[in-house]
Amino acid sequence: MTSRDMTAANIEALAELFPNVVTETIDIEGNPKSSIDFDLLRQELSDHIVEGPQERYQLDWPGKRAAAFAANAPIAKTLRPIRDDSVDFDTTKNLFIEGDNLDALKLLQESYLGKVKLIYIDPPYNTGNDFVYADDFAESTAEYLVKSEQVSETGERMVANSESNGRFHSDWLSLMYSRLKLARNLLTDDGVIMVAIGDQEHANLRNLMDMVFGGENFLANVVWQGRAKNDARFSAGGIDYMLIFGRNRGALVGKDARWKEPKKGYSLVLSAVRDCWERADGDAELATRLLRDWWKTSPDTEKGLQSYSEIDSNGRAYLRGPLASPNPRENLKYEILHPESFKPVPMHPNGWRYSRETMDNLLADGRIVFGKDELTSPRRKMYLDEQDDQAIRSLIVKERAPASEALSRLLDGKFFDYPKDVDVLVTWIRAATQNNNDALVLDFFGGSGSTAHAVMNLNAEDGGTRRFILVQLPEKLDAAAQQQGYSTIADVARERLRRVGTQMNLSATETSTGSQDRGFRSLKIDTMSKTDTLRSADALQQLEIEQLESSIKPDRTGEDLLFQAMLDAGLELTLPITREERDSFEIYDVEEGALMMCCRLRERNSLSLSLSGTRSRACRTAAVAHGLPRRGVRA
Repeated sequence: MTSRDMTAANIEALAELFPNVVTETIDIEGNPKSSIDFDLLRQELSDHIVEGPQERYQLDWPGKRAAAFAANAPIAKTLRPIRDDSVDFDTTKNLFIEGDNLDALKLLQESYLGKVKLIYIDPPYNTGNDFVYADDFAESTAEYLVKSEQVSETGERMVANSESNGRFHSDWLSLMYSRLKLARNLLTDDGVIMVAIGDQEHANLRNLMDMVFGGENFLANVVWQGRAKNDARFSAGGIDYMLIFGRNRGALVGKDARWKEPKKGYSLVLSAVRDCWERADGDAELATRLLRDWWKTSPDTEKGLQSYSEIDSNGRAYLRGPLASPNPRENLKYEILHPESFKPVPMHPNGWRYSRETMDNLLADGRIVFGKDELTSPRRKMYLDEQDDQAIRSLIVKERAPASEALSRLLDGKFFDYPKDVDVLVTWIRAATQNNNDALVLDFFGGSGSTAHAVMNLNAEDGGTRRFILVQLPEKLDAAAQQQGYSTIADVARERLRRVGTQMNLSATETSTGSQDRGFRSLKIDTMSKTDTLRSADALQQLEIEQLESSIKPDRTGEDLLFQAMLDAGLELTLPITREERDSFEIYDVEEGALMMCCRLRERNSLSLSLSGTRSRACRTAAVAHGLPRRGVRA
């Protein structure tokens, strides 16, 4: 009865850009409605921390505004390639980034905006220890205690047990908030993020992800049951969780995304069915009895498979499925006659599950099972050989010790107490990247490299070409690890991937899996390659020009400059690169002309960008050689 509510439409538009600014208020009639938190919106559009807290329904903590500011603030950093730490640098599509993940996420914003299909992270659990991610915006303990009213301005304690009364959670929330905000930008419209978490911050993380991704995009809460502790006081514990959100749940539903997993013991049951059929010599009743006897031996299979306990005259195992419609529909109400008495069988009040035409086809194919007479409602045959997968289960029951032991064997030493189980990660990566075997997977809390290992295993299993980006802080390891040549966690993760790739290459047959990508380009976060050479005219004298410093830092290579240019141009960092030298120039060509760069070589391998631009003879020659317009080359 009215024109479109533009205020509501604007709120929806803002929610797409900034889901965290949407909150709840009460209208004049006392009903809750969606509205915009203008303080938070101002923060999103501001280059400084905005003041002005108001009381409203939201997750709040000291440092929240500073964390939002940190996510939006620019940084003067770049990514430098490290060939010596890489594997198949020139051909791989995988990335390993060493450095703080907040910086990494900012640097990836242009090149990978909306390109990541799956983000899996296992962030540090909040055990009360200091975080190695010491963000610059963190408050001092003294500042925090005053702001949170745990002590007065004169230093008197106002509440007991102050350590557990806020900051314990606030620091962790600030750590995650800025990173999740940036991570959301990288996801495809149908992208998915999975975050592993323990009991301590599970509730806060759920609220935080509701705020960042929107509560309507919640997909699942997975429970991982590890080894239980019999000496625990209240419950056996050993539980971890995985919270899963979509970038846009509607996009996933629109593509009819259905996450499936293989049924445990499926092939074992199929083998038993074949054996029973052969032993029964084509007698369906005898084969059924033999199969039911086999089930009594309690084989190690998915419990749902036990319902497939009958074998028909075609030698196929089946279960009896429902034929009732889940919702009442008049066009699904019709008579079905019993094949012997020719009398109507009982119909469910809602009608049948299928249309008359489909039901006739099922009857003709012998897929409907009738009772002895018309008093029993028929059922549908659901064949085992057509049900090889199932909806993925949200409960994982698996010990963590085998994963730790396997990693220790691979690395010839124990460097991690609780690495993630690669097989479990394979299950969830497979589900989230179904029908998208070249998907990009990101883990910005890379740790020991389990996510990348799982991607490589899954590709080897199904022939996929999934790619990964792993980010890990160069966190120092203990003395024992350093004696074995591993200075940081990043060193261990890279070595793990090298060894996994080597093992796969050695075991690969002459199939497509033998040519799969098992390398990675190793990059390191560092300061910008350019130096600040800004001087006022009055500060310069003509005789000093030759003494001026270079605009390029002396320790940087042409490849360093190239990767900075690729970031500036928003190009993916795994594009193919060719290099040649001509007339004392280095000429780089990224993906046959997507970007070209000329660097003038100097003594001792130092360099500078050519200042002559397209007038440079080397640049013009390179442009013509690649069929590009001479004035289209950036130098």
